[in-house]
Amino acid sequence: MKQITATAARRADHNRATRLCLELLVFLAFLSAIPLCASDAATVTFTLDFPNSNPDHYSISVQSDGHAKYESSGKISDESDDRDTYQTEFTFSEATRTRIFDLAAQAHYFSGKIDSGNKKIAFTGAKKLTYQDARQNSSANYNFSTQPAVQQLTTLFQGVEATLEFGRRLVYFHRYQKLALDDELKRMEDEARRGEIVELQAVKPVLQQIYDDSSVINVVRARALRLIEMGPSQAAGN
Repeated sequence: MKQITATAARRADHNRATRLCLELLVFLAFLSAIPLCASDAATVTFTLDFPNSNPDHYSISVQSDGHAKYESSGKISDESDDRDTYQTEFTFSEATRTRIFDLAAQAHYFSGKIDSGNKKIAFTGAKKLTYQDARQNSSANYNFSTQPAVQQLTTLFQGVEATLEFGRRLVYFHRYQKLALDDELKRMEDEARRGEIVELQAVKPVLQQIYDDSSVINVVRARALRLIEMGPSQAAGN
């Protein structure tokens, strides 16, 4: 009887030790995941300042999870002198988010000189690319770069900016000048088909509002719907 009791006690001790080991392993795994999550958080920001253009300033900041912020300042339209500051948030498609951070890595996270240094190239705006994570914060200014990764990032961000500026004008026209919506949406459709604007899902909320508004003429609502449906195929860009 004593032998059976001793065996049961040893088995119970072994089970307790095994359980404690498993709990310790789970705890250690949890602790190790915390710094990994922190180190994975990163942000890429593109800024452009171009006096006498419209907008004359904008920036797009995208986090490693795809969440993005856009802000710009410029005239409401080329025909108006009224200025407006615009801010919006959206989420990049997974394909574009991955592409942005892959290109940032190819450009060595903008840690060196990326401007071509060629003074004969026309000025197309003061551009700045910034990369920031838990380990580094690096940026570079340029007018034109010969680095393919920087060129691709510039084109991508400019395409996104064009989409978001359509969104800014659509918000204004929908509120104050509904008769201007048809021409604006027609131009937007044309540019989307040519691949000149990307990430259409970023302006889906305003397109949806226009489509849902029964006071807007049907041809305009139909254009808005086509752009909504076009969004997924345009999301990743070229």
